[in-house]
Amino acid sequence: MIDKEDQEKFKRLQCGSVTALASVAPVAYEDRRLHHHLLDGQAQSIDATIERITRTPKTAQITLFVHNFGHKIDAVVFRPKPYMLRQFVIGERHCFYGKIECKGGHCQMLQPTRVHEVGALVPKYRTLLRADVLRRLITKYVSVANLCDEGLPENIAKSLHGIHFPQECSPLGSAGYAPDALNALKFAELYDYMRLLQAKRRFFPALHRLGGAWMPWVDSLPFQLTDEQYSAIIDIASDLSKEHAAKRMIVGDVGAGKTMVILAAVMIARPQRAILMAPTTILANQLFEEAQKFLPDMKSVLVTNTTKKVPLDSFDFIIGTHALLHRELPEAGVVMVDEQHRFGTAQRHKLEKMISEGERHPHFLQFSATPIPRTQAMIDSSHIDVSLITKTPFKKDITTTVIGKPDFAALLAHIKSEIAQQHQVLIVYPLVEQSEALNYQSIEEARQYWERNFKGVYVTHGKDREKEAVLMRFREEGSILLATTVVEVGISLPRLSTVVIVGAERLGLSTLHQLRGRVSRTGLKGYCCLFSHQKRSERLEAFTKTDNGFDIAALDLKFRKSGDLLGGKMQSGKKFVWVDMAEDEEIVSAVKKRLN
Repeated sequence: MIDKEDQEKFKRLQCGSVTALASVAPVAYEDRRLHHHLLDGQAQSIDATIERITRTPKTAQITLFVHNFGHKIDAVVFRPKPYMLRQFVIGERHCFYGKIECKGGHCQMLQPTRVHEVGALVPKYRTLLRADVLRRLITKYVSVANLCDEGLPENIAKSLHGIHFPQECSPLGSAGYAPDALNALKFAELYDYMRLLQAKRRFFPALHRLGGAWMPWVDSLPFQLTDEQYSAIIDIASDLSKEHAAKRMIVGDVGAGKTMVILAAVMIARPQRAILMAPTTILANQLFEEAQKFLPDMKSVLVTNTTKKVPLDSFDFIIGTHALLHRELPEAGVVMVDEQHRFGTAQRHKLEKMISEGERHPHFLQFSATPIPRTQAMIDSSHIDVSLITKTPFKKDITTTVIGKPDFAALLAHIKSEIAQQHQVLIVYPLVEQSEALNYQSIEEARQYWERNFKGVYVTHGKDREKEAVLMRFREEGSILLATTVVEVGISLPRLSTVVIVGAERLGLSTLHQLRGRVSRTGLKGYCCLFSHQKRSERLEAFTKTDNGFDIAALDLKFRKSGDLLGGKMQSGKKFVWVDMAEDEEIVSAVKKRLN
């Protein structure tokens, strides 16, 4: 549809379609219609004959007879350059545009410029292309017919066309675009982006169509799965039975029971093998223990950097860290990655490729415990299938409070009380070492106090090569753990009842939620204390009122104005211009429906 000679111009605008071009909206409109009276304080167009020009050292005074007024008017050009004055030749008739200013009964036009487009509202753009070049492109390509040909609904196409070719009034007011125009811009931006994602999705033939019996296994469990766990398993069973290799992401809240969904996928894969990669030894070990407990009839193996290298082809379920990427892996029907965001794209692709045979791929499932807004899930579903597990199997009893320096004595009493009950406390610091830029203690500054006043104090952080060993020792025998956000995901601490987050206002709400999710894992009464020097924080107060990760992800977007990693950002790193990920779920849903 785009002519060859125009493709470079589209590229400079970062537009790959007419829909994307139509989303490049004007930043202002000039009213070039000819009115029959002066518009004081406004810019307007006039049809005038130049009668006289008078020069002063700093100005050019021009007398104009304005045909659409029927009388004369003075115009003034400040600091006139020769090229400016070439517009004004005595006796010639042209259209001019400038601001009208009336003072003491005398009206004049300031800085008039000669214009050619008259009789309409003329849009003004701010782009890398010259204004006249862009206008020609828009005139040539942005039509209702072209937009409908690209799949947009007619009402959206008409609204977009009206933004670039307005008739009666400007679609842009002091508060921004009118609702219909803004919705059209949002729809077009999302439609173009999600359609692009959809086009990039590739389908490969599956190594195996899988259909192992999983329902008897679910019925044999000593507890009942939630409706959403059950729904996610049905999604996976449907995917794995198809001739094309599945690509699905299962997103669950903290403690939503993803492990049971993983084990169900292993059952569906039977009699074929399943492989799972986890980001840490601790997490891989926990999953291995769960597999041994709930899949006793299946031969499972744990693969880490420290385990013996044994042949893996005699095992039904292989669980490992990134050490799997350096082993020879046997054929498998399904490959899974837990905490998928902790691995790079290259690592995830390498694991999938290691099991692939030419064009035939294994089914590929990714799991994440970082809840995302529903808007993000719907957008992601354009290139990967998504299942959400938003509810936890049991309600956690966690009290969340914002505290400051005056509350330290009460916090200390609480910590002593919890330790006396054999419970554990996690204190998360923003830095490992002292920094003048931050008005909070670092781990190294704080540890002396805690080690002097309490027994069983353990310390770890992201740069600590022994962090996994420290966490394992703390789990068994510790009272207080001082750490950075390294403990955000993956570690199960059954006795942990309290988390104190120092400088909580510096962290995203989703990170705070992950840290809070470390406590009350086994039904203990839990406490989350957000320590802050801020007198009041609307964001932290909102966080204390909900414990649903998906609601918190939406709140995070709202408070970060959609400019964060999850929301408001396209995969290329370019931000959405019109879409507000925190508010526009209905529009995302409408676009998704249109594309399906």
